Amino acid sequence: MRLNNQKKNYYLSSRDATPFSDDDTWLSAGIPVELIQLLTVVHNLFCHATVINKEVLDGMLKEICAALLEADVNVKLVKDLRENVRTVIDFDEMAGGLNKRRMIQSAVFKELMKLIDPKVRAWQPTKGKSNVIMFVGLQGSGKTTTCTKLAYYYHKKGWKTCLICADTFRAGAFDQLKQNATKARIPFYGSYTEIDPVVIAQEGVEKFKAENFEIIVVDTSGRHKQEDALFEEMLQVYNAIHPNNVVFVMDASIGQACESQARAFKEKVDIGSVIITKLDGHAKGGGALSAVAATKSPVIFIGTGEHIDDFEPFKVQPFVSKLLGMGDIEGLIDRVNELKLDDNEELMKKLKQGQFTLRDMYEQFQNIMKMGPFGQIMGMIPGFGSDFMSKGSEQESMARLKKLMTIMDSMNDQELDSLEGERLFARQPSRCQRVARGAGVSVREVSELLQQYKKFAQMVKKMGGIKGLFKGGDINKNVNSAQMTKLNHQMAKMMNPRILQQMGGMQGLQTMMRQFQQGAAGKLGNMFNMGEH
Repeated sequence: MRLNNQKKNYYLSSRDATPFSDDDTWLSAGIPVELIQLLTVVHNLFCHATVINKEVLDGMLKEICAALLEADVNVKLVKDLRENVRTVIDFDEMAGGLNKRRMIQSAVFKELMKLIDPKVRAWQPTKGKSNVIMFVGLQGSGKTTTCTKLAYYYHKKGWKTCLICADTFRAGAFDQLKQNATKARIPFYGSYTEIDPVVIAQEGVEKFKAENFEIIVVDTSGRHKQEDALFEEMLQVYNAIHPNNVVFVMDASIGQACESQARAFKEKVDIGSVIITKLDGHAKGGGALSAVAATKSPVIFIGTGEHIDDFEPFKVQPFVSKLLGMGDIEGLIDRVNELKLDDNEELMKKLKQGQFTLRDMYEQFQNIMKMGPFGQIMGMIPGFGSDFMSKGSEQESMARLKKLMTIMDSMNDQELDSLEGERLFARQPSRCQRVARGAGVSVREVSELLQQYKKFAQMVKKMGGIKGLFKGGDINKNVNSAQMTKLNHQMAKMMNPRILQQMGGMQGLQTMMRQFQQGAAGKLGNMFNMGEH
């Protein structure tokens, strides 16, 4: 790590710093937990109702509106949603052959979409040029941390990113940004002696533009709508650096106060985007969402925890889909595609041949951990909310996965690469004893791992016998329905019964697989190692 001190300004250029966070804390993801729970319960009751009539609709709307109001969504917006659904669904005028359940579900879905979609196209940075992004927001909204998260997000995708600390008002602001940037390996610029944020912002932007940085994130002082001096300072910084995009960082936990604060900022500078922070289980996230609807600025990201990876792009349709317990197959596919599993030609070749070793299982466990917190992943599967896995059970699952990997770390190359797998250990029990001692676990735990591997290996062997499963293009054309049905039944046998029940049994599993096949043709095999997790 090199720290270049030129009189007053600090600039970090580091490629050997530590990761942003090395703790094992995985926070719940995405949407206010109480809102998810209420809406998911309503959705499930509705789906299991034997008769769909006006009374069922009124009861469902009453519960949905109560859930939205409890989450601090603006009263007028909630009232409009209820009336709009009732206008669309007229049981007296509805033709007998129509699917009432589907029409009601569609109407509620569309109204929730309208609630949080400003119909404004979000600004996108241009690759190969300098994009200056200025952050503004209230004090304590998580702005400085969010700056680093955004820079790190683009850094992971191959952009040349950097950070500038133009917050001279808050004590410790530069120290915080410097610490975060160092751990995330993001170059930064700031000063301990210069008190004029305009000067720091200008110098930093000029420096990074000259060095051809693509994403230049400028952190400014947090302010309140009643602090006119700080608002004037914000305007001066804005006029000095001419940002391509102004991001308003909105704290989800302050409820309906979000709306007036957002309007105050919007009147001073041209806010192009919104990032909502602290959506890690707080019940008052609805206030932030209704403020977005009022100010007509699109949400581009949401912060879902303290870890640098607790940060995800905001898409209205998947957000509402998860809100109603309908899953987010698109997001799940994106997570899988980010792993670039197709680049592993050796693994793909072995899968086609129905071969799967302990080393392959180890690598797939690593991929599961890269996909992010289990709660986020479970929330993307139809039938689940992000609250399906509590923080405690999520940490337990992660600890269990790490323990399995520790056991495999104690195996030698012959054991990891053998196609015999558990049979090798069965013939020579002393291997189990040696691995158990090396990993600090019992022989029983080693045996349980080997049984888990046996299930995976059997699954892969069956997959290898299905011609066309790993071809590119439309998987439905490559694999006949009888083969897919057989494969789905095999997957169901491997899955935790509780998870299968939550998905709606075999029918729910088949529906999810059809959705996944349509969106990720040719990549189906990469998902099969998620069954037990």
